Amino acid sequence: MKAKIFKPAKTAMQSGRAKYKKWVLKFIDEKNQLIDSMMGWNGGSSTFSQIELKFSSKEEAVNYAKKNSIDYEVLETSERKVINKSYADNFK
Repeated sequence: MKAKIFKPAKTAMQSGRAKYKKWVLKFIDEKNQLIDSMMGWNGGSSTFSQIELKFSSKEEAVNYAKKNSIDYEVLETSERKVINKSYADNFK
């Protein structure tokens, strides 16, 4: 079983970033995905892809994966660049 460790990005529908300070370990289960022909949903017999563990730091998530012999991949995040702008700058 393989897992990915990442810090989720906020959605476009949200302005705050308070919920997205934690790192997530999510299992990847691609081989058991079945597509329902009538509804078009993805499904399967394994529930590992539904498991999402949250950690306060990347190191905790990596240590958990190593301790439990889980193959993992760390996806690094890029920090948001905040550019301070003023409405008055439009008229300079």
